[in-house]
Amino acid sequence: MFGLGWLEVTVIAIVAILIFGPKKLPELGGAIGKTLRGFKDEFAQGDGEETDESLHQDRDSNEIHRD
Repeated sequence: MFGLGWLEVTVIAIVAILIFGPKKLPELGGAIGKTLRGFKDEFAQGDGEETDESLHQDRDSNEIHRD
């Protein structure tokens, strides 16, 4: 996981608990999850739009060569 060992992950978790408190961590995790899901969805939509545009450009270029 990102080149981190279990010791490093444990230290990061303990520091996060000390900074945010155990009650805020689930809220923080949910917010991070929603943000990552949003990024994933946007990238997936962006890839699809580029593919559609490139298909239209290919069709247009084929029509020009047919004339």
